[in-house]
Parts: sequence; C-alpha cells; structure tokens
Amino acid sequence: MTDNQPIAVKAEGLHKRFVTTEEEVHAVNDVSFEICAGDFVALHGPSGCGKSTLLLMTGALLSPDEGVIEIAGKNPYELKAEGRAAFRAEHVGFVFQQFHLIPYLNVLDNVLIGDLANRSSGGESNGDRARELLEKFNIGHRLHHVPSKLSIGEQQRVALARALLHSPELVLADEPTGNLDPENSEIILQHLADFADDGGAVIMVTHDDRAKAAAKSAMHLDGGEMISSDQQGEKKEGQGE
Repeated sequence: MTDNQPIAVKAEGLHKRFVTTEEEVHAVNDVSFEICAGDFVALHGPSGCGKSTLLLMTGALLSPDEGVIEIAGKNPYELKAEGRAAFRAEHVGFVFQQFHLIPYLNVLDNVLIGDLANRSSGGESNGDRARELLEKFNIGHRLHHVPSKLSIGEQQRVALARALLHSPELVLADEPTGNLDPENSEIILQHLADFADDGGAVIMVTHDDRAKAAAKSAMHLDGGEMISSDQQGEKKEGQGE
C-alpha cells in the first residue's frame, strides 16, 4: 500500500465456492487486502489457486459468497446489474491475455466500444481521448486497421487503450504478457507502470518473472488463501512460489 494515497480497492473476508456434482471447491478463502492509488501489484501463485476468481470478484464481475469489495469507496455489489455495469465502465479497466477485440471493427472503434451506451444516451464520445492513447502507445497510425492487420503486441496495446479510455481508478490485468514476446511484454509492462505512476492502481495476475519484477509489490495466493503480501513494502515470512 502506498503511503498517504487514497484506497483504490479494498477487500475484506472474501470467499467464493463452486459446487459440482462431485465436490465443493473453495476457490477463494477469507482473502483481504487494500490497494491504493499508485500501487502496481503482481498477484501470483500456482495454477488453479484462485487468482482469476479473485480478480473477477475484485472487478465487480463475480459476486463473492461472503465478504465485501469496495472500489473508490463504493461497494459495486450493492448495485443492480445495470448500475454495476455502469460502475465498472467508469472505475475499472480490464486487460486479458486474450485481447477480446472485435474482428470487424477497426482499432479506433475497438477502443471506443465501451462508449456505445454513453453515446446512445446522448453523452459525448471519447474519440479524442482514444486517439491520444493510441498515439501514446505508438499505434496512432493504425486507427483504421482491423485487428487481423495488427501484430500481437499491437493488439494488446489496443486492448490496453480500451481499458484506460475512461481513466479508471483501477486496472485489472490477467496474464497481459502471456501471448507476447519479450519486447512487447516490456512495452505493456511499462505502460501499466506509467498508469500506476500517474496515480492509478494495477493488480496483475502473472506467472511471468519479468512481469513480477516490473510490479512494485506482490500478493501470493495458494489454495484460495493469501499466503503472503508485501503490499505495505515488507515481505512476510514464507513469500514465494
């Protein structure tokens, strides 16, 4: 946690269980944390330990069975589905290993896809903001290309621009460098670090040692439990893979 900075996201006592015909899986078990503006946190642990489940709950996409999430001081799960979607669009940006770009839309329209509801209700377009981000990410010359005409690294930069369009308080990244070569991984990690340096907060799920090293701090999850965290700048005993 960064000193003297507002809390971007706070989790208290999160639990999530999935019931199958054979067993009940406790995917997240009593997890609590606070992440502030300016923090860039790597969330790591073995496959199947609950990292992605925790990320989805943190991003107001998956309701916890128990516990409370607050983003920018508000619990999004107190909102109805439509209100929660609007809250996510304003406060949270998502970046995934799979870029989820729409193949028949060009770069600019892919970045602006989250603006459709805003524009249909008479709100202003964020076209200038989208162009600014794409220029910053060195793909401003690709505005009218469809995703298939872009490199893998360029596609991920489009996805990152889409996540940052509304200047969210929090960016959640799930293996954002998983499909990238070292050069493009470095570009994405630097942009995420820049976002944190500018006052945003980032939680990044990763298995990549280079990505872990780019983060300012780390949380280690195993078996659905928070094994260790150096969010406050002090690594607790037992941290590691």
